[in-house]
Amino acid sequence: MKYDFTSIEKKWQDKWLETKPFAAVTGDKNREKFFGLIEFPYPSAQGLHVGHARPFTAMDIICRKKRMQGYNVLFPIGYDAFGLPTENFAIKTHTHPAKVTHDNVANFRKQLQMLGYSFDWDREVNTTDPNYYKWTQWIFLQMFKKGLAYKASMPVNWCTSCKIVLANEEVVEGVCERCGGEVIRKEKSQWMLAITKYADRLIDDLDDLDFIERVKIQQKNWIGRSEGTEVDFQTTAGDTMTVYTTRCDTLFGVTYMVLSPEHPFLDKWKDRIQNWDEVAAYREEAAHKSDFERSELNKDKTGVRLAGVEAINPANGTHIPVFVSDYVLMSYGTGAVMGVPGHDQRDWEFATKFGLPIIEVVQGGDITKEAFTLKDDTGVMVNSGFLNGLTVKEAIPTMKKWVTEQGLGHPKTNFKLRDWVFSRQRYWGEPIPLVHCDKCGWVPLPEEQLPLLLPEVDSYEVTDTGESPLSKMTDWVNTTCPKCGGPAQRETDTMPQWAGSSWYFLRYMDPHNDKALASKEALDYWSPVDWYNGGMEHTTLHLLYSRFWHKFLYDIGVVPTKEPYAKRTSHGMILGEGGEKMSKSRGNVVNPNDIVEQYGADTMRLYIMFVGDFEKAATWSTEAVKGSKRFLDRVWNLAEQAEESDDVTPANESAIHKTVKKVTDDVDNLKMNTAIAALMTLVNEFYANGCTRGDMRYLLLLLNPFAPHLTEELWESLGFAAKTGKMCCQAEWPEFDESKTVAAAVDMAVQVNGKLKGTITMPTDSEEQAVVEAALAVEKVAKATEGMKIVKTILVKNRLVNLIVKPQ
Repeated sequence: MKYDFTSIEKKWQDKWLETKPFAAVTGDKNREKFFGLIEFPYPSAQGLHVGHARPFTAMDIICRKKRMQGYNVLFPIGYDAFGLPTENFAIKTHTHPAKVTHDNVANFRKQLQMLGYSFDWDREVNTTDPNYYKWTQWIFLQMFKKGLAYKASMPVNWCTSCKIVLANEEVVEGVCERCGGEVIRKEKSQWMLAITKYADRLIDDLDDLDFIERVKIQQKNWIGRSEGTEVDFQTTAGDTMTVYTTRCDTLFGVTYMVLSPEHPFLDKWKDRIQNWDEVAAYREEAAHKSDFERSELNKDKTGVRLAGVEAINPANGTHIPVFVSDYVLMSYGTGAVMGVPGHDQRDWEFATKFGLPIIEVVQGGDITKEAFTLKDDTGVMVNSGFLNGLTVKEAIPTMKKWVTEQGLGHPKTNFKLRDWVFSRQRYWGEPIPLVHCDKCGWVPLPEEQLPLLLPEVDSYEVTDTGESPLSKMTDWVNTTCPKCGGPAQRETDTMPQWAGSSWYFLRYMDPHNDKALASKEALDYWSPVDWYNGGMEHTTLHLLYSRFWHKFLYDIGVVPTKEPYAKRTSHGMILGEGGEKMSKSRGNVVNPNDIVEQYGADTMRLYIMFVGDFEKAATWSTEAVKGSKRFLDRVWNLAEQAEESDDVTPANESAIHKTVKKVTDDVDNLKMNTAIAALMTLVNEFYANGCTRGDMRYLLLLLNPFAPHLTEELWESLGFAAKTGKMCCQAEWPEFDESKTVAAAVDMAVQVNGKLKGTITMPTDSEEQAVVEAALAVEKVAKATEGMKIVKTILVKNRLVNLIVKPQ
């Protein structure tokens, strides 16, 4: 009988949907719970790609195995469906974003079911569903009421063609990624979330989590906590410039100051600055650059010296020049920095270009070194007044104390992390449930009025003014103030795409609850997520944002745990053939539909796990896909040859138990490729030794999480379904006997003076004397040792014996 994967896979997918064997049961006290989570996909028009298939298949394997081990498994799916790509596609094709989203989700769902993923489909969520975003809005209102949501004016990237605000990632070489239009910097009032208030906890609580180390490092670096000092520099204009530094010991080496082009002092000093036209032109030029371009370390150092204003070094009273330069960002620190060219690479390059003094203040310091850090605590201070002779380690606390006592500053903990910009001037996003009243200010909608629905619109294109398309809907915008009953206007900005994805894992626990985002019973039972796998590219945005939201919900008593995820792993990307990143422009994108049509879903699943180390990038190979198909063909043919006996073949027993142990451990450690290799080796053993249905039972159970369709069909055809009343995916995961993982006998090489003379089969862990006696019985060994004296025996247990001989 031919392995007809097309009909077999459709048969079992329909049966799973009908019988729901993967449904999770909230509150089940008889089984230990396991919550396995993947990052829910953004349902783009391109559909599912192999980049999705790799992590989705891995977590499906883990969850299938956990169910077979007796766990109550929650493995849900949903769609992160608001956002810019859908809106841009809608504008381009003149199709409403809701229709685009509906069609994309339907296509994604079909593809996910095509690959046989064991999702609990009754828990499917969609961030654009009003029953879902009602609770996104509710969380925002709680943040607003606690002062964590606020409005602030800040510089943004503005596309002069699209008339919209762009994220830094959407600005490429100074132009809009989408249209190629000119991008400038402009001030705009935006909603912000005060994630910085949680910065310490977001770092400190990482220590208790089972996150891979590179994830922890990326989060810590992104938050960027540092212990330093804020120091005040007086100016000849009468104002005080405050800078933040982690190296206050180098104050005597400060030879210039730099202000950000956006610093308010520049406008304040306009009448004092003698070269104002030059300064204004430089500021205009800086406005056309993104933060990323401005802060790039390798870029040319540019700037303008302010004629008419100088700063005063508080350590020695020296007057020093003040520059404006675009490498200083107003959004980080105080918007002002001190230049220490003797001990910082960037400062040295700037000072060299502008002919500024370079003073060495740490003896032995390297002026071309990018960072002169505390590891240099053996360096000795020079040219530093009262610090002379102290080591760096001694000088830093000494100078901190002096600065504080002199009233020139104070110790400060600083963070690179900035508050989260939470506004989008677009249509396709969650409406912000606030109204503005001239009398009452910003007023939240009463919670009973949630969700605030996104209104139906004919035109969802951006406005010429840069306001949201919602601003044109006056009937929707104009409303009454919930507080005083007077006239008010709704907020027309919408939430960013990150909003709905910051808490979706909680909704999975209780997706149909209309009274709360999830019931206390569900939250207490399923929290926290036991294992979350996602891409490294989401480590510093989505993962950080969702931890922040969860901690806030914990603080207000909504969730029972301070962290959302107990464990986080990440996967490497799949590269196109030739090792290049997959992209439409290169023509190397692999569509899972094509692979499934040619080879079947089980082949696709097996190959995407066999392609290489899960945590590293791997190169796609169509030829290797065929190899995975050949393996499944061998399993199918083996089942047809199996003897009708439920006993295990003695010759296969040790291999079976070793494979059970290997596959069990490898799945738990995300080593799917070596688990599959072990299964391939077991199939070879079965072909060599013959096999029974009893042998096949073990193979099918171990292979089921990887190739669920084929194994279900064989489980049924071999009679196991009728005998147990269970599908293969519902059967118990096999256990191994440690004593049987060791082979009863081993083949050992026999050498004489290092030259191979034959092999012997010996009981495992045989003693040296028995091995030597067996070796001497081999005909070639006997000839080689005839008339010789054995002077030494080298035994490598269970592998070889080497007889060292010499003439008697």
